[in-house]
Amino acid sequence: MRITSSALTSLCICFLPFSNAFSIGKNNNIAAQTSSKQGLRMASPVVDAATNSLTVTPIKSLDGTVTLPGSKSLSNRCLLLAALSNGKTKVENLLESDDIRYMLEALDQLNVPVERDENDKTTVTVTGQAGPINAPSEEVCELFLGNAGTAMRPLAAALCMGNGKFVLDGVPRMRERPIADLIDGLRQLGADVSCVEETGCPPVTINANGLDGGEASISGKMSSQFLSSLLMASPAAAGDITISIKDELISAPYVSLTIGLMKKFGANVQINGDMDGQPSFHIPASESYESPGTILVEGDASSASYFIAGAAITGGTVTVRGCGSESVQGDVAFANVMEQMGATVTWAAESITVTRDPDVKLKGVDVDCGKIPDAAMTLAVAALFAEGPTTIRNVYSWRLKETERMKAIVAECTKLGATVEEYHDYCVIHPPKDNKINENVLIETYDDHRMAMTFSLAACGGVNVIIHDPGCTAKTFPTYFEMLDSIATH
Repeated sequence: MRITSSALTSLCICFLPFSNAFSIGKNNNIAAQTSSKQGLRMASPVVDAATNSLTVTPIKSLDGTVTLPGSKSLSNRCLLLAALSNGKTKVENLLESDDIRYMLEALDQLNVPVERDENDKTTVTVTGQAGPINAPSEEVCELFLGNAGTAMRPLAAALCMGNGKFVLDGVPRMRERPIADLIDGLRQLGADVSCVEETGCPPVTINANGLDGGEASISGKMSSQFLSSLLMASPAAAGDITISIKDELISAPYVSLTIGLMKKFGANVQINGDMDGQPSFHIPASESYESPGTILVEGDASSASYFIAGAAITGGTVTVRGCGSESVQGDVAFANVMEQMGATVTWAAESITVTRDPDVKLKGVDVDCGKIPDAAMTLAVAALFAEGPTTIRNVYSWRLKETERMKAIVAECTKLGATVEEYHDYCVIHPPKDNKINENVLIETYDDHRMAMTFSLAACGGVNVIIHDPGCTAKTFPTYFEMLDSIATH
């Protein structure tokens, strides 16, 4: 069944008063300087406290070099593997964000020693447990993990390998995010673990007594994090573990990222079959984690997508540093999508440079985004500036993320002037007539960091865009708006 945008214009939209919203283009005693492109480079954006909103003024061009913060997915994986390893691990370029803070606080609560560097908040040293992590006492250990899926899922699996009683919980939205497939896999391996039966979501209750190993067959259709979580926990089990996918595996690059990181910590995974089919994975009992000494977290490729798209939309030239042709993250493939739309992309080992010839217009594309679901959100806004419709396919996982992203994207793109067709696992975005973006639209962010960052790019259409609750970017990228403004010409 097709649902058109006209039926959704009033869905999930919360208008707040914004007449006094702060605009970084207004005269509010803000210093500005003229750039080489005869535009204005403004001071750091400021949130209007009365409305909890931030106005991104019209962006003429994005030009410059951006050094990316550490990858969220890699940061929390590194912390967990360091905690399970033998020896001390120094983790560098760790992302400073809510999701990582929840993982660090959980490790503190579990009595895993974590030394902070007073002079560098992106560096920590973790003393590993040389095996499973046990509860700190005989009492139930309650861990609050916010809305951090990259903490909830891996910890739920890892804590089953040790001993003790645990309850893992989070914010209300976390209690709506499915985890039943992971719980099912752990139970097949003999774990005493449960979630809320009626919803298949957290809280997760664990009565851990170690695991001897075994075989598990799980679904890979909802989230690759379930498989990644089982894989990362497996070397802490007493025996061999084999995990098979019984249907299909989405976001396979994230699983490859997990396996590659496990190898850096000394544990090897044997892969049987095609990662794009129904693969199985074998982890012998002989595998264990050994600290690599120091590990550097790669820049976040999902975060790179906003600057890459901004350059493609405006025709400016932007270089993102921290991930490139040698990246282990699948989301770097977003640059290929921008190239398909008409941008010029130059790759280096650890950077990507994007621009667009002013004589070349962006054109709509039809893309399977199953391997890049986070970056695919950025494509939705880039589609507003293209000639012809853009079809974003294989993104059912949007519906299970920090918010119901499919409906959120449909609603906000519609407010900006697009016509959007919504289907079960894909959408078709028809850009506004003549790519003219509606002025002064209030973007509802639904407490979803990626909604805030993605829709800020609508300002590249020469209009003010008002972002409600810009602070939600703290989940993964607290300094996003400052970094965007540092390379923007208004």
